[in-house]
Amino acid sequence: MEFEELKKIWDTQNNQPLYAINEKAMYNHILSKKKQAHHITNITELLIIFVNICSGCVVLGMNYFKQSSNIYLYILSAWMFGSALFMLVNRIQRIKGNNRFDRSMRGDLDHAISVATYQVRISQIMRWNILPIGALTLLGLWEGGKPIWIAIIVLLFFAVTHYAGGWEHNIYKRKKRELEILQKKLGNEGQ
Repeated sequence: MEFEELKKIWDTQNNQPLYAINEKAMYNHILSKKKQAHHITNITELLIIFVNICSGCVVLGMNYFKQSSNIYLYILSAWMFGSALFMLVNRIQRIKGNNRFDRSMRGDLDHAISVATYQVRISQIMRWNILPIGALTLLGLWEGGKPIWIAIIVLLFFAVTHYAGGWEHNIYKRKKRELEILQKKLGNEGQ
């Protein structure tokens, strides 16, 4: 249900249409948006933590067991572990902050906007995180003496990943904007 889908009431005294918000439907809409934002955020956080830990372990293991002294791959695995730790700390802080919102229509809307803002911020950080990971990977390939065509394929992969990250980031920004518009409309109705 969109905000514009309102129940029309006819005022018989002055023959002007009046509009009233179906509060139950609006509240269900807000709860649905909040639940969706929480679900996407939880999956994103857990996926980032899991992927960074696993990738860091694989890179570290391959580099260590090959008895390679490729410093860039050691830095890459440390960067990935650091990224996982960063996400874990942010997740804990986000979860602790969940209780500061009251359980009302406006409180739940504020909570949904807070989660959407967090989602936008994390997607932007992770999008920029692709750059050091890509650079360290390319430097690791270069130091390892890999053929140039492998480096070009890896570079193209990271370029496509960065582009896709921007596309995903714009989706999160749009969802946040929708919630902010809804908040403005509700704020105008309350005046």
